[in-house]
Amino acid sequence: MSKLFKRTKILATIGPATYSEEKIEELIMAGVNGCRLNFSHGNYQERDQQIEWIRKAAAKKGRSVAILQDLQGPKIRLGEIKDNHLDVHIGDELILDHACEVHDGGNVIPVQYNLAEKVKVGEPLSMFDGKVKSTVTEIVSKTAIKVKIENDGFIMSHKGLNLPDTDFGGDIITEKDMADIEFGASRDFDYVALSFVQSADDIEKLRQILLSHGSTAQIIAKIETKKAIESDEAMEAIVKATDGIMVARGDMAVEAGAEVVPIVQRKLIAMCREHSKMCIVATQMMSSMVDNPEPTRAEVSDVANAVIQGADAVMLSDETANGKYPVEAVKAMKKVILYTQNHSHVSPINHDITGEFKNYDAIAEGVVRLAEKIDADVIVCQTATGATAAAIAAQRPVLPIVTVTSNARVAGQLALTYANSAFVRPYSDTYGLDLAEELKDSGYLQTREDHKDIMAVIISGHKDIAGGTDTIKIVRI
Repeated sequence: MSKLFKRTKILATIGPATYSEEKIEELIMAGVNGCRLNFSHGNYQERDQQIEWIRKAAAKKGRSVAILQDLQGPKIRLGEIKDNHLDVHIGDELILDHACEVHDGGNVIPVQYNLAEKVKVGEPLSMFDGKVKSTVTEIVSKTAIKVKIENDGFIMSHKGLNLPDTDFGGDIITEKDMADIEFGASRDFDYVALSFVQSADDIEKLRQILLSHGSTAQIIAKIETKKAIESDEAMEAIVKATDGIMVARGDMAVEAGAEVVPIVQRKLIAMCREHSKMCIVATQMMSSMVDNPEPTRAEVSDVANAVIQGADAVMLSDETANGKYPVEAVKAMKKVILYTQNHSHVSPINHDITGEFKNYDAIAEGVVRLAEKIDADVIVCQTATGATAAAIAAQRPVLPIVTVTSNARVAGQLALTYANSAFVRPYSDTYGLDLAEELKDSGYLQTREDHKDIMAVIISGHKDIAGGTDTIKIVRI
């Protein structure tokens, strides 16, 4: 089974290219473990339809498929530009005015955020995904700033702005986000991704908001700002505060420089493994497949490197949201994951775990070593909260982890966790063994050629007690 079971998971963005029950089912059957709903686009009616389709397809497959709500955050965009095109040249001066409603073709440009309240003279500002560079030269009024253009290019309506040196002072959850959070809490999403995180305080603020709405969704911190990666200490503080990390390489490259992205990605994956937190690598993983049926060799290497570094999941964005070949992109990504994991080990972490070391961390390390030493076929984890399953996954075992829980929310939140395949069953003292026998009978767990039975290592604890894991059993099925 281990050669066919992908340990690194696939998160796919749902969009116009996959807006149908049939397409979503195809994605999940092709290997998608979680679906990302990008709240920068679309409306609530469309979201409800997508949620229904995802959950129906997951139930049909008999497996948990996570749903991730990705908040837009303070994505600052230009307003409407006349004829949707304005050429700019070195030395030009533009006024970006939040109070401006209509662009008349001149140098006063509408912008969907009051930058005058946040920016300082001398700070860099780039437009159109970094294609046009500029510097703030003047705070013109309470709603407008002046910038000087540093390269020839053009801008278009609604293109994003990046301000890598601007301190937004924790003001990253917008009014739109607040409404979206309230909607998401009523739809029971597994994860909420917070955009443009600058510090651990941003995570705590969102956690309190979620709790106030009765939501137990896990928080994914999107790492894409210069401030978030200014030091290893800053990154680790965010990792400790959150439930998972998304290495959002697109805006990170614009804000901090493309050259920093590979090193930051490697550091973040290692930190997440140290602290048993989930890590998703995102942006342009197979972007050529938006228009082409095959990935480039560079993209194949990019996915393979994420697998070797030990990422929990890799993400498809435009490839499945807007691309011509969404299902083919998932299949290509799965093919790379399987080949890589079956021909290369996950890179070791070169330093010890920092911070609090919990009992289940030691048990998880022990169970993985035991399972590999006795040449077991599978690790079966009975869990109430998912903490032990996540700790086992953090050890990056070569064996599949079959997790059983009576809590559907826990199963959903483990769907993107490394090597985990989560199932919901009514609680009993033996539901781990019962599930293993069920999966063997169904063919999901298969004996190897040289084995008559399936050897399973079952790890369990007390019902509904977080951190209560205390029992390891070796059984033949």
